[in-house]
Amino acid sequence: MPEEDIENSEMEEQTESSTAQPGPENVLLYSAPLFGKYDMAEVAVSDRGLAKYINLTPIYVPHTAGKHANRNFAKSRLNIVERLANQMMRTETYTGKKSKSLKVIEHAFGIIHSKTGKNPVQLLVTALEHAAPREEITRLQFGGISVPKAVDVSSSRRLDLALRHVCLGAIEASHGSTKPIAQCLADEIILASNGDMTSSAVSKRDEIERVAMSAR
Repeated sequence: MPEEDIENSEMEEQTESSTAQPGPENVLLYSAPLFGKYDMAEVAVSDRGLAKYINLTPIYVPHTAGKHANRNFAKSRLNIVERLANQMMRTETYTGKKSKSLKVIEHAFGIIHSKTGKNPVQLLVTALEHAAPREEITRLQFGGISVPKAVDVSSSRRLDLALRHVCLGAIEASHGSTKPIAQCLADEIILASNGDMTSSAVSKRDEIERVAMSAR
């Protein structure tokens, strides 16, 4: 075989190897730490009922600008931190001010991380699992009589109630207090993640389930 043919074949092999697709070890996985600090890939959901609805997609700033508004059940596609920010926009101070609400959450997460040394998103997920009621009551009409009846709570509503009670607990704790709202939110998330009965969200869950148990 002539030397020129050998050199040409070697050059073709080099070009083919250079244009080949990179192996799995060379592929860069998409990673966007929340607020540039917290990795959401390491967060785990232990409650199987809520796992489908707690969105932990990596995102740097949880603000989709109403992308999923007016769509049925589209809230489950929102990042869980953005849903927390939406629930925080309840008072005249934060209504419609999502950037301000996100700054409060970022500050609260910083307080949680400095106090516990853990990922604040993981503590938030654990707090929501502890604050989500499994049973509540509905009203049944029999003629002119209204009778309470215990019913199971759907997973989507469980998460909605947990988010609402965590945020309301933080807002109520800030009223008439010198503590800033970020500190109140951080304290509420830490207490709820520990299942502490002094948490407003956990005590509200127990109250709902206790009333439902009496209406079985």
